Amino acid sequence: MKKISSRWTFFNKWVFPVSWFGFLAVFVALSLSMGAPEKDPMFLIGPAAMAIFGFVLMKKLVWDLADEVYDCGDELLIKNRGREDRIKLSIVINVNVSSFTNPPRITLRLDKPGRLGPEISFSPPRAFSLNPFAKNPIGEDLIVRVDRARVKRAG
Repeated sequence: MKKISSRWTFFNKWVFPVSWFGFLAVFVALSLSMGAPEKDPMFLIGPAAMAIFGFVLMKKLVWDLADEVYDCGDELLIKNRGREDRIKLSIVINVNVSSFTNPPRITLRLDKPGRLGPEISFSPPRAFSLNPFAKNPIGEDLIVRVDRARVKRAG
């Protein structure tokens, strides 16, 4: 059993968002205590826009990531928010590898929804490369193995 999800997932899902919204709250509290919004309302509009932008971005790219994903040969063990599910590679109908997002993500679309839903997204470890267009080795391996599992299931 090999872990194929990033060790930074906890940081990305919990530490960074708490820091982001905490900084905004401290900034607004300090601005209010100094009376800055009375002179310039941008002291409230700016942080509100940043909070909305951060919430939308984190909801779309970070909060739906699985906590841990392990490769168990012909299946994957997915752990998310205290729940576990085993997904056979043969029921995965699509593997989407997003290279140009931060954090990088792999999304597995399932033929039959599992306990964690019809799609599983996780962040793979980022391999060091000077090539910004380099393919993710974990994603490429999953694509090949999922295709083999589906052909084997059909035949």
